[in-house]
Amino acid sequence: MFPAAPFGAISLLLLACAAAAAAADGERRPYIVRMDAEKMPAPFVEHEGWYRSVLSSLPSGAAPPVHLYTYTHVMHGFSAVLNSRQLEELKGVDGHVAAFPETYGRLHTTHTPAFLGLVSGGSGVWPASKYGDGVIIGIVDTGVWPESESFSDAGMGPVPAGWKGACEAGQAFRASACNRKLIGARSFSKGLKQRGITVSPDDYDSPRDYYGHGSHTSSTAAGAAVGGASYFGYANGTATGIAPKARVAMYKAVFSGDTLESASTDVLAAMDQAIADGVHVMSLSLGFPETSYDTNVIAIGAFAAMRKGIFVACSAGNDGSDGYTIMNGAPWITTVGAASIDRDFTATVTLGSGAAVQGKSVYPLSTPTVSASLYYGHGNRSKQRCEYSSLRSKDVRGKYVLCTGGPSTEIEQQMDEVQSNGGLGAIIASDMKEFLQPTEYTMPLVLVTQPDGAAIAKYATTAAGSARAGGGAPRASIRFGGTALGVKPAPTVSYFSARGPGLISPTILKPDIVAPGVDILAAWVPNKEIMELGRQKLYTKYALVSGTSMSSPHAAGVAALLRSVHPDWSPAAIRSAMMTTAYVKDSASNVIVSMPSGSPGTPLDFGSGHVSPNEAVDPGLVYDAAADDYVDLLCALRYSGSQISTITGRPNPSCAGANLDLNYPSFTIILNRTNSATHTFKRVLTNVAAAPAKYSVSVTAPAGMKVTVSPTALSFGGKGSKQPFTVTVQVSKVKRNSNDYNYAGNYGFLSWNEVGGKHVVRSPIVSAFAQ
Repeated sequence: MFPAAPFGAISLLLLACAAAAAAADGERRPYIVRMDAEKMPAPFVEHEGWYRSVLSSLPSGAAPPVHLYTYTHVMHGFSAVLNSRQLEELKGVDGHVAAFPETYGRLHTTHTPAFLGLVSGGSGVWPASKYGDGVIIGIVDTGVWPESESFSDAGMGPVPAGWKGACEAGQAFRASACNRKLIGARSFSKGLKQRGITVSPDDYDSPRDYYGHGSHTSSTAAGAAVGGASYFGYANGTATGIAPKARVAMYKAVFSGDTLESASTDVLAAMDQAIADGVHVMSLSLGFPETSYDTNVIAIGAFAAMRKGIFVACSAGNDGSDGYTIMNGAPWITTVGAASIDRDFTATVTLGSGAAVQGKSVYPLSTPTVSASLYYGHGNRSKQRCEYSSLRSKDVRGKYVLCTGGPSTEIEQQMDEVQSNGGLGAIIASDMKEFLQPTEYTMPLVLVTQPDGAAIAKYATTAAGSARAGGGAPRASIRFGGTALGVKPAPTVSYFSARGPGLISPTILKPDIVAPGVDILAAWVPNKEIMELGRQKLYTKYALVSGTSMSSPHAAGVAALLRSVHPDWSPAAIRSAMMTTAYVKDSASNVIVSMPSGSPGTPLDFGSGHVSPNEAVDPGLVYDAAADDYVDLLCALRYSGSQISTITGRPNPSCAGANLDLNYPSFTIILNRTNSATHTFKRVLTNVAAAPAKYSVSVTAPAGMKVTVSPTALSFGGKGSKQPFTVTVQVSKVKRNSNDYNYAGNYGFLSWNEVGGKHVVRSPIVSAFAQ
């Protein structure tokens, strides 16, 4: 999640289309077609031969059907370009199960290893996991820049046994570009090309990254350590992926055009290939419209991956901060929201009086400190706020301009007013609620707090009065390029991060967790300008990018570390370990704040909390789940047998065990029309520690929520021992916040505490208003 995007991580509006929309008569468009593999006629040896034969039997009309991809692992079926008549004919073919049209998605991006506690002096999950060695992370994104130092294989051992992937040659990309770090790279664009969507001539018809997003996400997950990395001097240090010894496999399915384009046929093909190649972890920082799971290709592909033991992390989306904005909310996906880290980028304003004020800035040119006159429109409210057409060139040209009094939403307009009138730079007093991308600092700009703005205004007013009496005029100088660590409070939930509940299955809490997603430094493409300052084009090998696109590869990297230590854990067990050990208190010991409101967050903002890798490696107990459990949930959600087959790849699924109560590490209850509800949850815990253990329960519940747990103590044998329990939650009438977009009711936590031990297994209990 880019330079011009409001959320940073390429939160670009693309050609989204409803999955259920019918094609106009005669219109040709790509479709994804599921077939019943058991209906393949005897003469055919391979399914693709059968599929191509079926297509050749359809009426040609003005144009014959065009085969795009054959899907083997995500489903039995194929994708093809068809017109409406051909589609109708196909539906009558013996073996046809379902067909749905192409959709188009949007992308949702180093100090973070230290912030996550990974740099811990020889202890913790890094050394325990051998830094993720032996684990392969598949990234579906915009491609990769293989020459980046982040993909160096220095010190890497042989490619993991069983790897079946390949390095595809293509435009500006040689098969030899891969190595023992970047072990695979493929490209998928047939769907886009057949749809006639214009891909930028500058982009590469190959796995090479043109935009930068894929290089950023993949290096965040598993980049090698690169010393001296920075963004024009900001965030200087060693850029390191979360699992620096894990291997990367890139599956390019997003291309640059007028916007960034990703077609569902291409994304599904990329996921299918990643499964076939043998990845262990998969990360997708993109999303499609939230439709039912049987028409959502990421949900379909992720289910197939989960069945193969592959952990799938996806970005939650950048449509926050309202409720029900979650994307990629399928229960078998680990859905990751974005949070800030304890790092700020600073500039220091030194006044003519000698007083210094530190503000925020990511202005990229570290020019020598320049002292200049300081302009402040004292006595004129419009000029003080730098409102549109309020300033005059003759007053501000060549000067620093102080803008005060306006809300943070006016920052861009204030910058334009100063810059268009020849101001040397702007000092803007802000409530600090608006988040600016680094590429939005198109002029020397410093954001200061409103109290600091008032102090600067007082100096400017006093000095201006002194100048009229013959004294010195107000002056200021600015020094850019500062990086501050240990900033409090941290983390905070980013304003752009999508919030729960999910639209399709709201009783499953989403997001699952939050992870670093603000101003993340990672690899970039060095040959494409990241921004322009006047006529000067700026390039960088490492970029600061924000969005849930950046948080998903953080979670994928953590999953790689956990899988390296616990290769026998299921994807659900890995997710459970992350969720039950996540924390909900920030560095100031308060509940993690939700931006932009600045109020304490809720599980609808941060899920179970912020991921904590060193704790997740040893969770004590996990809430496990297998494919059959998700089938039972789909049955209870009233999906038809055909729909469930499309999602799961299983013919004739049984719904004898239909159950909404998935064994999930959280408890969500949707309030009824009276804002009340009662529900009993059934759960099973599995001991993943080596020794037997006893646990006792503790509950933290607010007024209006009564929680009853039975039994209140659990005894486990050795590793693998299981124990069931029930939780009854009664929520009395909850007063809804006046904000119609806040769907959080009240919430608490249930914790299983190891008797005489260290493990605490915590789960949120949250009530939410129906949409």
